Amino acid sequence: MEQEGNMKVADVVDCKGWPADKSKTGGWKSASLVLGIEITERLSTIGIGVNLVTYLVGTMHLPSADSANIVTNFLGTSFMLCFLGGLVADTFLGRFATIAIFSVVQALGTGLLSVSTGLPQLRPPPCNSATERCQQASNLQMTVLYLCLYLIALGTGGLKSSVSGFGSDQFDEKDEKERTQMTSFFSRFFFFISTGTFLAVTMLVYIQDEVGRSWAYGMCCLFMVISIAIFLSGTRRYRYKKRAGSPIVHILQVIVVSFRKRKLVQDPNVMLLYENGPEATRIPHTEQYSFLDKAAIQVQGDDKQMTNPWNLCSVSRVEEVKMLIRLLPVWATTIMFWTVHAQMLTFSVEQASTMERNVGRFNIPAGSLTAFFVGGTLITLAVYDRVVVPLCRSWKDTQGFTNLQRIGIGLALSVLGMIAAALMENRRLSVARSAGSRTTLPISAFTLIPQFFLVGSGEAFIYTGQLDFFITRSPKSMKTMSTGLFLTTLSLGLFLSSFLVSVVTSITNHNGEKGWLADNINKGRLDYFYALLAVLSTINFIAYLAVAAFVIKPQSPANSGETSVDNNC
Repeated sequence: MEQEGNMKVADVVDCKGWPADKSKTGGWKSASLVLGIEITERLSTIGIGVNLVTYLVGTMHLPSADSANIVTNFLGTSFMLCFLGGLVADTFLGRFATIAIFSVVQALGTGLLSVSTGLPQLRPPPCNSATERCQQASNLQMTVLYLCLYLIALGTGGLKSSVSGFGSDQFDEKDEKERTQMTSFFSRFFFFISTGTFLAVTMLVYIQDEVGRSWAYGMCCLFMVISIAIFLSGTRRYRYKKRAGSPIVHILQVIVVSFRKRKLVQDPNVMLLYENGPEATRIPHTEQYSFLDKAAIQVQGDDKQMTNPWNLCSVSRVEEVKMLIRLLPVWATTIMFWTVHAQMLTFSVEQASTMERNVGRFNIPAGSLTAFFVGGTLITLAVYDRVVVPLCRSWKDTQGFTNLQRIGIGLALSVLGMIAAALMENRRLSVARSAGSRTTLPISAFTLIPQFFLVGSGEAFIYTGQLDFFITRSPKSMKTMSTGLFLTTLSLGLFLSSFLVSVVTSITNHNGEKGWLADNINKGRLDYFYALLAVLSTINFIAYLAVAAFVIKPQSPANSGETSVDNNC
């Protein structure tokens, strides 16, 4: 009987609702079935987003600034919906059902996009924008396009927040062997993300430009359908984590109760505050944000045994909310990086479309230049893992840079990336002025590699640093919530990019003069826009240094919910 009990996994059930049997459920075989969904999602979302601006400008005949905003809004909405998808999974559907439903939604969106890009009635007539005034896409044509794009965004947001979590659910953290396998799963999971992104900016972009967008998007739909079938084939072998309720509700309870009791006078003796959790799981009281402590003040009429959390909250619950509040300064100062990141998928691709991209007789699609961006990320990760970490181990017996250091390095590299982009664009514009009306400028697109590589390398540092920071500094019961909070920085960065583009266009287009972000970038001053982003990124970096100096104060494992293994190099 003891051996049978050891084969059961705590807190998870099988497809029939019984305690999961370790010998029949979970493990690598189950987790690997989830990876196909992730690689196909990356192939679709990035493959569409990275080359969409050329379709909007060249086929739908939209202004350059408007096209860039459509792309950043599409990608920003995708990441913002990850937060909503996580709440739906935790509160209502569970991760398995959320992945299955929203994968179908994304497949539907890519299928409709394949049809819409293939029908001549859903795009304006072709023309040469260099010699004639082109007819822009009609409201109906744009409505159909938006419907397809935001169905894809909804699908991406719904499934992306649950895929990694559901994969990790297939491993028992209390089993040493399976805990090691789970670590390996996360490494392979990130590898699949990178592989999907690389295939998107190379193979899929090439098919879009040389074969047809309708064929490329149709392939994405087909791949997603196959991935869904593979995913569902493991239904009987999966382990299903029990839902613990919505962290949003827990946060609202603390806020509401502390507001209701705002006029109460708190006793200096914190031992009088209400606490009902087991001793081993309690979070020690802290003095910061003491106004929230009033949610734990006991008043006459509170039932200590059967407490309504909308009337009285425990100290541990209050401290969890405080821990989330402490994440916000770092959260706010990392948004700017993703605004810079957005330029690599929009204006940098448009720059490449005006430049020579030939390698022998082969003409590289403009969108495929972002392969150097992905390459910068992959190379940096490899060098960090194989060179930097071993050096830190031998030099200071540490595991590499801290999460805050990695975030800072990523922000610094984004500043350098924008400086390189501004200098390169200034050179490209000087060539454009001397080249006259030539469609393709006599300058190689490979001169854009520094900006792609620097920002891609910055992503390797800031993404892993943010993920580690938000996981290790958040309470255990709110790790999904904190991961969703991290993903909103990507979304808000993209939306900030759209906002800045709109403001700059409005301010610089006056008295009939072409602004910085002209429809024809050869007649604009994109270098000024890049320089503006470099200045804003520098200011943001300085603000981050001030924030990091405050946050770097040591925090006990009891407060953080988990001890980071990342030490100072």
